[in-house]
Parts: sequence; C-alpha cells; structure tokens
Amino acid sequence: MTESAPSLISIEEAKALYPEAGGAHGFSHVLRVLRLTERIGQAEGADMLVLRTACLLHDIGRPAEAAAGVCHAQWGAERARQLLAGHPPELVEAVAHAIAAHRFRNDVEPRTLEAKVLSDADKLDALGAVGVARAYAMAGERGSDLWVPMDAARQGDAGGKEHTPVHEFLYKLSRLPEHLYTPTARRMAEHRLRFMQVFFEELEAEMLGER
Repeated sequence: MTESAPSLISIEEAKALYPEAGGAHGFSHVLRVLRLTERIGQAEGADMLVLRTACLLHDIGRPAEAAAGVCHAQWGAERARQLLAGHPPELVEAVAHAIAAHRFRNDVEPRTLEAKVLSDADKLDALGAVGVARAYAMAGERGSDLWVPMDAARQGDAGGKEHTPVHEFLYKLSRLPEHLYTPTARRMAEHRLRFMQVFFEELEAEMLGER
C-alpha cells in the first residue's frame, strides 16, 4: 500500500477527515479495509482508482451519524461528491455509490464491482482476530460483560450493555459471510470465521472452568 497507488485523495488528506478517536471505526479501520480492498479488488479486476478513493472516504460520515443519527453511508456519499467536485462526474458518482452501498445495515444494494468489493472488505474487517478485537473494543465502550453462555445468548439479544461480544458473534458476525459478493472475499471469510468459532468455543470452555 503506497501513496503512488491510484486515488483521487491521498492517505494524509483522508486522515484529516476523520476524528482523532480510535476504536473499532477509527482511521486504522480505514487502512485495514484499504489493504483488503487492494487485495480483493486486484483479484477481481476492479477499477482501483474508484475503489481506493471510495475506501479512503467510506466512513467520513461516522461523526455525523453519532451526532445527528443520520446514515453515515449516505451522508458520506454526499460529502464525497462535494470533496471530489471537479473530477469527472461519472468517476465521482462511482465513488459515491460505493460509499453509499458499503454499509451492512443498508437498503442500498451495490450495483458495481467496486461497490461490492468495498462492502466485502468492510465486512471482512469485522471477522477473524481483528473481528474479535473490535467486538471487545466496542464492548468496552458500552461497559458490557466479557461473556455470557452461548445458550443464554441464543435466547435473545437485549441490546445496550447486555449486548456482549458473544451476542455480537452469534447475531451478526457469524452471518456476515452470507452477505459477501465476491469469490475472493468469501474464501478469505472462511478462515476468519473458523478462527472466531474456535475463539468463542475456547472462551466458553475457559469461563466454565473446563480448560
């Protein structure tokens, strides 16, 4: 990943658009997703100029969502149109569509390969060892417990502080591979999901004093 790679915005310019706070959706998330989009996009034959630009801007709407409850994907797409004004309109629209369609909980279906790759890369960052780390980072922000028995979690998800990483895995993360579009991402997800399954099984055994 280098600055010479194609993009309408540099990494440093993009970083300035994100808040200083870290956590699961800080700029380090953007850089991880960027590495994934480059791997998947090159394998699938995507337009890397569109894809890299969209990736660097895909979460710029997070602060607006936190402050005003707007959809960060839709807000980010509109902001990207403003930031990229002056570039060819078809290029800007391709970037904006990828941003608008990347969100997991979204009604916007990715229509282009670039939008599908960005959506896949964003979901992959929630799986595997990184996914476990992110789940616990978010649990720490909520003040949630580390663990509940899987059988108890399967009875329902109360949300809020009661939403543990176990709930997150069972109700969202384990289902992400079903929503991936590209063959490359689906292959990568298989390994990441297996790691998470082993982790939460080991966690349960240790919490119960079985290991």
